Amino acid sequence: MNSADCSAHLQHSPQPLEVLALEAPAGRQYAAHAHRRGQLLYATDGLLTVGTEDGEWVVPPQRAIWLPPDFPHRVSALTPVQVRSVFIEPGAHPALLLEAEVVAVSALLAALLDAALAQPEAVRRAHIDALLLDEIAAAPVLSLHIPLPQHAALAERCRQWLERPADAATLSDWADALAMHPRTLARLFQRQTGYTFGHWLREARLILSLTALARGTPVLTVALEHGYDSPSAFSAAFRRAFGAPPSHFLPPS
Repeated sequence: MNSADCSAHLQHSPQPLEVLALEAPAGRQYAAHAHRRGQLLYATDGLLTVGTEDGEWVVPPQRAIWLPPDFPHRVSALTPVQVRSVFIEPGAHPALLLEAEVVAVSALLAALLDAALAQPEAVRRAHIDALLLDEIAAAPVLSLHIPLPQHAALAERCRQWLERPADAATLSDWADALAMHPRTLARLFQRQTGYTFGHWLREARLILSLTALARGTPVLTVALEHGYDSPSAFSAAFRRAFGAPPSHFLPPS
């Protein structure tokens, strides 16, 4: 999934789009790197996380992350994963996202990726690539990003809490620890993350819970380890956020 995993012709190919099939074992990590081309990482099976200095993205199965050209990132496989990696020439489509985002993968997009891998004939492949670009550009964005603030001490406080998401966290306590007035911290937090403090906590807990579920952790344990009083409360919040129950993201038994 990094530049060492693909031959140079995928970055400098005369074709506007190249598709590569990859797999990685659980625990595989790829250090920070960037690609000259934009990259779509589609996890057909397994769970990926993608990190930058500005935050973390979780990429569940049947989802993808779009990484714009020259975007520094690191990748971790939290479970065994199978991936379609798509490298796209800058400017190949006017509607491609300018920022990194997790996106939904339609049945058509998934089928086109498989077709691109299987189709060497130039004219048919050109048609497939054109449709692929349209589908990637139109893919709906999903909220699976945990943004971090630029304020160094606050970002470090966020990182520490993300290691222990069951911990109680209040704006007043964080403000005291950072020697700020609570209203100052509230304004800073929203300005630098786009979320209120409470909304960020709720979103982060739910997104982090995906990684625990993908490892096969029981729903009760996941709920308690992510700050919920009961599995029913966790399941209700999870379904509202992701449109499916937590059990949907457990690995097959």
